[in-house]
Amino acid sequence: MSEALLLDLLNTTPVVDGVPRDDLASPEAGLSWLSAHDQPVSEDEWRALVSARTALQAVVRGGEPSALAPFVEGVRQTAGFDSGVAWHLDLPAGRSAAAQAVLAWDALRVSSPGRLRPCANDECRLFLIDTSKPNTARWCSMAVCGNRMKARRHYQRTREAQ
Repeated sequence: MSEALLLDLLNTTPVVDGVPRDDLASPEAGLSWLSAHDQPVSEDEWRALVSARTALQAVVRGGEPSALAPFVEGVRQTAGFDSGVAWHLDLPAGRSAAAQAVLAWDALRVSSPGRLRPCANDECRLFLIDTSKPNTARWCSMAVCGNRMKARRHYQRTREAQ
């Protein structure tokens, strides 16, 4: 699972027009999401993915990474040979998408520490991967959350000045 798919998974619980939504709430929605992301499609996969999403969101917000252990239990890498060594990932049936999400989180944690974070808007439940050189991005979207937060601060400053 790539960084983009990890971010898509983390962002399946948005707030739309002030109302929290869960894009994986029903089996139908979850199976459709798995299919759209080229993951194995089964109710076991969906249940494991929803549990992994909850744990990943908590970890990204500062929770204990050991909460992710159940999702990578039984994952192995085996070596094969083509023109050189080729590594193949053996994923547990029924939770392979969840395992891939956790592995993608860990790869991002190692390659780009501190770049995956929740949006700085407390009313937003989305996450972002900061690709800016100085690692200073704060909002999931500058056009939406960034604009709202800046407008809110401006309003506070002008009210205090009166």
